[in-house]
Amino acid sequence: MRKADRLFQLVNLIRVHQPISAERLASRIGVSVRSIYRYIDDLSFSGIPIYGTAGVGYALDADFELPPLTLNRLELDALMLGVEMLSAAADNDLSSAAKTLLSKISASIAHHKVDPALATIRALGSTPDSTRSHLTMLRRAIEKGQALRITYTRLDGATSQRLIFPLGLFYWGGKWTVGCWCDARAAYRDFRVDRIASMVIAHEALPDNPALDLHAYMKHQASQWQAITATDNTLSV
Repeated sequence: MRKADRLFQLVNLIRVHQPISAERLASRIGVSVRSIYRYIDDLSFSGIPIYGTAGVGYALDADFELPPLTLNRLELDALMLGVEMLSAAADNDLSSAAKTLLSKISASIAHHKVDPALATIRALGSTPDSTRSHLTMLRRAIEKGQALRITYTRLDGATSQRLIFPLGLFYWGGKWTVGCWCDARAAYRDFRVDRIASMVIAHEALPDNPALDLHAYMKHQASQWQAITATDNTLSV
């Protein structure tokens, strides 16, 4: 990544997450804390109104606005591909939002012509309407912290009823899964969205456990994956 791109990313991170510490900025951008200090100095010398508070972090002046957006050809190709992938795979609301976003960005870019129909890198395929409707309901349940009752069909054909607390949606390049807390198993579980036969909103509250959130789910999944990898490595020796 070019230094100019890192500086732009740095300013945007501070604008969105202010106040934010140098350590967190370094982690998000993938550089050392010392590099963040140098970048902050460079931005200050160039007139960007960044100020830091010891023990709190960096922030921007309230009246500061980012300069107009500029994208190179490869960045624009990535944007158009992402929009097409969302249009093909996500629910109807996200698909529509992606297209609106592309039109807004297109209006702000004077030096590139944005025409998705002329893109040379394409994402083909589509998600069935039934899965799209499930994705919409799951996404809204996640946003509102709602529980759902689902009818789920396993790969072996067995059907079960589950009470779940959805935490996140994940696209695996062909299939969507929902990561959730399963009440029946009292554990984190993953369900393929295309194998959910039906779902309705439930009124049960999430168990009184502050660890039951997306962060805890991702940490659990990472530990599970490490355990599987360690076992595979042992068996291959």
